[in-house]
Amino acid sequence: MVRIKKHRPVKLIIGFIFQNESGPDKAKGILKSRFGKIDFESQTLAFQHTNYYEAEFGKNLKRKFISFEKLILPQNLPKIKIRTNIIEEKLSRGGLRSINIDPGYLDMAKLILASNKDYKHRIYLNEGICAEITLFYQNKSFTPWEWTYPDYRTADYIAIFNHIREIYAQQIKTK
Repeated sequence: MVRIKKHRPVKLIIGFIFQNESGPDKAKGILKSRFGKIDFESQTLAFQHTNYYEAEFGKNLKRKFISFEKLILPQNLPKIKIRTNIIEEKLSRGGLRSINIDPGYLDMAKLILASNKDYKHRIYLNEGICAEITLFYQNKSFTPWEWTYPDYRTADYIAIFNHIREIYAQQIKTK
């Protein structure tokens, strides 16, 4: 008989899509009060891979990623996604969001993103939240799937997640 083991804690990551730099600053303040110290923050990147968010946010959108020092349990991802949805609403103006906040996590093998939208490659978790394996780790780097968003396929994003994975590897070595 195989013994069931508890899953190792994972690394919480948050992606922001925004037009104005004040959006992620406000969101980071709220998120730090809940999840603790930020141990990585990417440079601000141009978000040019889709115009999906332009009607709500405007043009010339930007992207940034952060990760947190405190590890989380993977089963908490639905609650975290619900919390980030509430933060988006709190920071909205005139019924429109000023920032998109995408939580997920990574471990040594994969990057998982939470979503409010179900699709053929997503798994329903709980409370209306689904999960998607967006990248997998192979040959010393994260690698996209056929369904991976175009921006997550870029060398810049993959370098960010490889770096966060290195931080995570050091964290779990000491546990």
